[in-house]
Amino acid sequence: MAIPSPGAAAPDFAGLARDIRAWGLELGFGEIGIADTGLEAEEAHLIAWLDAGRHGEMDYMARHGVRRARPAELVPGTLRIITARLDYLSPDAHDAAATLADASKAYISRYALGRDYHKVLRGKLGRLAARIAETVGDFRYRVFTDSAPVLEVALAAKSGLGWRGKHTLLLTRDAGSFFFLGEIYTDLPLPLSPAASAHCGSCSACIDACPTGAIVAPYELDARRCISYLTIELKGSIPETLRPLIGNRVYGCDDCQLACPWNKYAQAASANDFDVRNGLDDADLTALFAWTSDEFERRMEGSAIRRIGYARWLRNLAVGLGNADYDAAIVVALGARRDDTAPLVREHVAWALAQQEEKRVRAVTASVSIDSSTR
Repeated sequence: MAIPSPGAAAPDFAGLARDIRAWGLELGFGEIGIADTGLEAEEAHLIAWLDAGRHGEMDYMARHGVRRARPAELVPGTLRIITARLDYLSPDAHDAAATLADASKAYISRYALGRDYHKVLRGKLGRLAARIAETVGDFRYRVFTDSAPVLEVALAAKSGLGWRGKHTLLLTRDAGSFFFLGEIYTDLPLPLSPAASAHCGSCSACIDACPTGAIVAPYELDARRCISYLTIELKGSIPETLRPLIGNRVYGCDDCQLACPWNKYAQAASANDFDVRNGLDDADLTALFAWTSDEFERRMEGSAIRRIGYARWLRNLAVGLGNADYDAAIVVALGARRDDTAPLVREHVAWALAQQEEKRVRAVTASVSIDSSTR
């Protein structure tokens, strides 16, 4: 930050903080908060979580270790963290519960239906930082959008944006949890925002709703069982014991959020960046499975989904097809990829075909049993 000249009035940081909040709202953010760098309690929790191996194959979590809980080490000179909430629900998206209930459909987490949030959020935070610089001159800052070792939820809670829910996501009384979080690390000594009180009470809806039991206790998530981890972060084979529990969730999972009572207050996105693309809010599993590699790359350009690559996309869809009700068309679709060039795809296709065959046999047996009983 520029050093005031001798005799100059002290900067009005309280006024600047108010301006930053106002500018953030103008840019489309739902809320802006300001936190300090003290995350000692979160550091202990992070170490215990890593020691328990609950980060799975997310090696970057362990590689950065406690740096996540030490903002001033990550960005030397950091005094404050400006946190931001960006709502992402598309008002025109097909009803999430209805898509989940239809086993022939592909359920994609609501955050991934539109444009890649990393680009949208980084752009808005960059514009906010530029607006600050117009007022105070050059200052030290760095923007983060889920792309570096940052404890986003802890910082957002510390800055008053909400509280950590039992599913480990941030919750706010005004907007539930369907939003992204971003941060600006800065050397500006801004006044802190008051922390928000927690309001989960005795509710366990998110814990009860988790299909794979990944929320092992209130505020404790075992990523190795989380469908978002299994369909996005995991690079190899999805454990067979968990595949039936995934259902038709082919990219991420929103069950804990959909079950949360606070999400009746969830806010729609303020811009069209997160509008549904390619009909992904209610697409048929077989239609998506038929995409070629080139089609996947073209359709998913600018989408967060593109990051997992074509093979993992097919892996996830194969699991969804295996979990769907028996359908001869599904068997044909899977059979067409029985000899796919990717071993990962072949493995999951073989599993899915076996699941479909079991369902066909059960259907035939049930039909024969019913026919015999009516004679």
